Amino acid sequence: MDETALTRIAEALERMSPAPLKAPDFSAASAFVWHVAPDRLEPVTAVSRVDLDLLVGIDRSRETLLANTRRFAEGFAANNALLWGARGMGKSSLVKAVHGRLSPDHTDLKLVELQREDLPSVARLLNHLRTAKERFILFCDDLSFGHDDQHYKSLKAVLDGGIEGRPDNVLFYATSNRRHLMPRDMIENERSSAINPSEAVEEKVSLSDRFGLWLGFHPCDQDEYLSMIAGYCSAYGVSIDAETLRAEAIEWQATRGSRSGRVAWQFFTDLAGRHGVSLGRSSGLV
Repeated sequence: MDETALTRIAEALERMSPAPLKAPDFSAASAFVWHVAPDRLEPVTAVSRVDLDLLVGIDRSRETLLANTRRFAEGFAANNALLWGARGMGKSSLVKAVHGRLSPDHTDLKLVELQREDLPSVARLLNHLRTAKERFILFCDDLSFGHDDQHYKSLKAVLDGGIEGRPDNVLFYATSNRRHLMPRDMIENERSSAINPSEAVEEKVSLSDRFGLWLGFHPCDQDEYLSMIAGYCSAYGVSIDAETLRAEAIEWQATRGSRSGRVAWQFFTDLAGRHGVSLGRSSGLV
């Protein structure tokens, strides 16, 4: 093949390849979403979240994550955190609320949301964050891994960082319904079929051990459920007789067959709508 043909092929390949990501303007927003194909960090001008004080029934997790994040925002050592447990009890809401509480006084603290399916691109994302002066909470919501799922290997780049190490200005927070990020039947199946059962699942199970903080979220009781709703009523100025509120709230959770922070917010959304109250961009407990 002559030199002219090789040049044409090289030019064609260059046209097909995506343009390199421009250095983001991190002053444009306090939160960003990472997208791929092409790689880019999209600013989020208004984050959907509730105030930290409205998160009821998770006091210990709230104070622990707030203190850990504050240390990180101030430039000190902090741990990656795994928020795991019951659905609808405020795991992702807590991450967003903690960031919302601290970001006004720590303008260099940025929240970057990463989708689970985009984990293979995390090394490229870290390369862009590594050289920035800002500090980043890399946030992955609803993280879990199934059978033959190799995405967990990409996660190690965030938690361990490989030979380069995790950037000092990046912290990783993840939420999951599973403490070990993988289904129990998958763990048991691999143990039963392996020559060395103790080593068969070590690589995957130990992934959760790489998080310095494990924060557990458990189903709320009725008093906590009602306290959440009362807090929302107070915060948004919804006035209703206490006995009526209690009766309607209990009936609502009975029809849902469950009780959680998310159910409390869904009831309050209905209540606020009936009282003509707008909730703006608040998202409740998720």
